[in-house]
Amino acid sequence: MIRIEGITAFVTVAESGSVSEAARRLRLSKSVVSERLAELERSLGGALLHRTTRKLTLTEDGTAFLQRSLRIIEEISIGVSEIAERRGTLSGPLRMSAPVTFGRMHLGPALYPFLALNPLIELVLDLDDRRVDVSSDGYDAIIRHGPINDSRLVVWKLCSSRRLLVASPDYLRRYGMPKVLADLDDHKAIFYTNRGVTDWRFQTPGGAVVVRAQQAIGMNNGDMMRDAALAGLGIALLPAFIVGPSVREGLLQIIDIDHQPEEEFIYMAHPEGRNASAKLRAVIDHLRITFGDPPYWDVTNKDKA
Repeated sequence: MIRIEGITAFVTVAESGSVSEAARRLRLSKSVVSERLAELERSLGGALLHRTTRKLTLTEDGTAFLQRSLRIIEEISIGVSEIAERRGTLSGPLRMSAPVTFGRMHLGPALYPFLALNPLIELVLDLDDRRVDVSSDGYDAIIRHGPINDSRLVVWKLCSSRRLLVASPDYLRRYGMPKVLADLDDHKAIFYTNRGVTDWRFQTPGGAVVVRAQQAIGMNNGDMMRDAALAGLGIALLPAFIVGPSVREGLLQIIDIDHQPEEEFIYMAHPEGRNASAKLRAVIDHLRITFGDPPYWDVTNKDKA
């Protein structure tokens, strides 16, 4: 008899690419995952995976069975969610990924009250600034900051996210206050490197304009970029959710130039073709209410002064 535990183990191994990673995601031992895989293959009468010392790949039968297995698991998940909704409860596992700084400063504090009200939800939240693949990395959803341009994802906007050009008062005293885009060419820049670019893009009536200032330092973390700006190393283009407190305290100053950075958002996304569970929809609704739009961390004109 085919057991759902075996199907779940097979799908998780196929998506993660290894028994070790599948065991971590399922919070089981490697031996249990391997045993469930072997039992499933015995029930089906054939191998689903090619096993070598370096990697696992799907057999022809495995490729065909994976598509059926995904639909089986999705239908079970939908069924569980529907029953939970009828009972007025939210329960079960939920795996999400979010950026490090946003997760620490805003997402965690927003989620803790929600989880306290819904103690049957088993949340696993991975904080990582790299661009994860929501499908192959096994996430139910990802939360990200940036432009929304991935057509493979179903996306819900949680709130807008303004980015601000900031520098320390000491830096601006030494190098002067930029007034127009062209002035930035002569300034030192603190660039975010996780997107693979070392430039800034601004909106103009004629389209996007790229500004390449002199790189002072490149970093892959927003907290450290803010700290580098506080140390007077250069100008940084950072979200208000990171630099808002420093601006309000007068430690960083907003640089108002003639054009605005390209529009970005805080958004949640999951793979196209999968239905959002009741608990995921509840998380989305809760975060939208908690963050607001414009969000509570935004910097007002009074704060800029």
